Amino acid sequence: MSNAASGARQLTFSVLRALFRAVPLPASLRDRLRNKGLDSIGSWSPAPPRGRTGAPTDGARALQRADERAIGYVPAQDAPLPATLPATLVAFYLPQFHPFTENDTWWGKGFTEWRNVCRALPQFEGHVQPRLPGDLGFYDLRVPDVMRSQARLAADHGIGAFCFYFYWFSGRTLMEQPLRQWLADSTISLPFCLCWANENWTRRWDGRNQDVLIGQQHSEEDDLAFIAHVADYLRDARALKVDGRPVLLLYRPQLLPDPKATATRWRRWCRDNGIGEIHLAYVQSFERPDPRDIGFDAAVEFPPNIAAPRQLNTTQFLLNPGYEGDVRDWRELAAQMRRAPLPAYPLYPGVNPGWDNEARRPGRGRVLLHASPRGYGDWLRDTVHERLRETPLAQRLVFVNAWNEWAESAVLEPDARLGHAWLHATRRALQPPVAPPARPCIVIHAWYVETLQELLQAVLDSRLQARVVITTSHERNQEVQAIALANGVEAEVWCHDNQGRDILPFLHAADRLLQENESLVLKLHTKRSTHRDNGDQWRRDMVEALLGPSRAAANLAHLQGHPDIGLLAPAGHLLPVADYLGGNSARMERLWAQLGLDSLKADAQFASGSMFWARLEALRPLLDAHLLPSAFEPEAGQIDGTLAHAIERATGSVVIAAGYRIGDTSQVAGAAVVPAPTEYPFARRR
Repeated sequence: MSNAASGARQLTFSVLRALFRAVPLPASLRDRLRNKGLDSIGSWSPAPPRGRTGAPTDGARALQRADERAIGYVPAQDAPLPATLPATLVAFYLPQFHPFTENDTWWGKGFTEWRNVCRALPQFEGHVQPRLPGDLGFYDLRVPDVMRSQARLAADHGIGAFCFYFYWFSGRTLMEQPLRQWLADSTISLPFCLCWANENWTRRWDGRNQDVLIGQQHSEEDDLAFIAHVADYLRDARALKVDGRPVLLLYRPQLLPDPKATATRWRRWCRDNGIGEIHLAYVQSFERPDPRDIGFDAAVEFPPNIAAPRQLNTTQFLLNPGYEGDVRDWRELAAQMRRAPLPAYPLYPGVNPGWDNEARRPGRGRVLLHASPRGYGDWLRDTVHERLRETPLAQRLVFVNAWNEWAESAVLEPDARLGHAWLHATRRALQPPVAPPARPCIVIHAWYVETLQELLQAVLDSRLQARVVITTSHERNQEVQAIALANGVEAEVWCHDNQGRDILPFLHAADRLLQENESLVLKLHTKRSTHRDNGDQWRRDMVEALLGPSRAAANLAHLQGHPDIGLLAPAGHLLPVADYLGGNSARMERLWAQLGLDSLKADAQFASGSMFWARLEALRPLLDAHLLPSAFEPEAGQIDGTLAHAIERATGSVVIAAGYRIGDTSQVAGAAVVPAPTEYPFARRR
């Protein structure tokens, strides 16, 4: 097709889309017309806007391993669940992780979903691909112990049931072997239900009508053949039930000639064949009718298909200049849905731990950036404890998309990058909230151990009742422990590689402390700044302002009394970022994109010297980015231009982006008024 013809089609599509959006229509009719239009002229849609090309790239990018553990990695850990779960969590489950005859024919012998997963490549900086499995490995669902392990892992973290995708095509099933093994295995106690994925099976993996490999032939006879085939699942004692009725889901009811007639046939067959009444629900992936209008009992939310968060393409730094994917903000999706009012009809809410189908559509996938286990946990907690507050406990079903959609990065299973973080967030969201401790936590990074005693003495002199954590390198561990013991300070010593200055160890510690429900932290480090002749004075000025005997309690009380303050810098050390960018401009611009922050504000400030009081919740945009340790440059005496320096200057903006404000200790009651120097004595404006 010529460029002119292609441009004309794209223009026509854009005009029709604008007109369609402007016309007021009922939601169910709008969905139906949209789907018909996309099936007909979806290929005419213009490509998403392009990201930034020609930008400086990280020379180490090619050396980063896809299985590297990121900041925030969570190992397997035992923890109790509530005696009574506040809702039943049902996780969608894809059974395509084993070879079968049809995939051998269509994609090559031995194909499974893992081949898609492993071929994915990062398309822009910060793009987490490929997404690789953790503890369960590249499993084969023909091995019975795999599903036993999955069921135990799910139940241990509060998942109440799996919803298996079921693939039926006019009497022919795909990928049913693992489900039949589950039925036959009495050692598996986890409940389950089926979701008939009644789309065409296509080469594009999107259910549309292009490149059909095996199609659906819906009919009255097929309806009856289907319900007879799945009867064994509905009769099983482990079948998920609502009000005593086994649950059956349909993915796309509007693809049926008459969904209401189909529902009637299924119900009659089940009553006539000893199953009794069934509970029918459909998935709101492409359409949203009132389920009662089509003879169904309930609908199931299916994010992210039912939302369109803002696009982020133009802010990304491309690794592939030809990238044509669609990049959107997962955080906006979660914000839109976590407090959305429930409709008048029965609806089971859905939550989503992330989405990126790059593995299935190389270079053209749909990516939702900035998903995080904590953000997912917030969404799940609000759904369970707020959205469903008025719903009877027996009817509180929440569907999670998904347990193991690895090629769409919608996964709860342990992964190589974050371990059990998603499962940990699931279990934690089911617990009632617990208030953080009133006492603070003091985090000291000890590299120059000769100044550690000075900081520990300041801790003692402050008389604060605080938890003390010292981060240091492995080779300094014993020396640091001895110094703490000799000074009578009860401290936890956490070891990390000597990389990322004091910043990377603090991010590791802050993430862990936030997971442990800590709130207020004081960040200190054994700063020497040996490239300056006043480095010791710099450190002492900051420590005195933050932890001095006459200031520590007042600073803590100020933070406790002003919950909107996210960061409190030492007086005289809160500086404008624009005046001290130095060699960090390029690094900061790329960091801004990776954190999903808006462009640098003209009045942005940072705590020079990187010592401050902080509220851990205010640091979440930085912690929830789960940066890779390998992104921090090896130590080579740098005084500027590293990722650690960029993060130091970004911290104030991170706090503002989290919805908090920043200040300094001069604003605390009783602080001495110190005239601001005409020139900051510890760094040059650049």
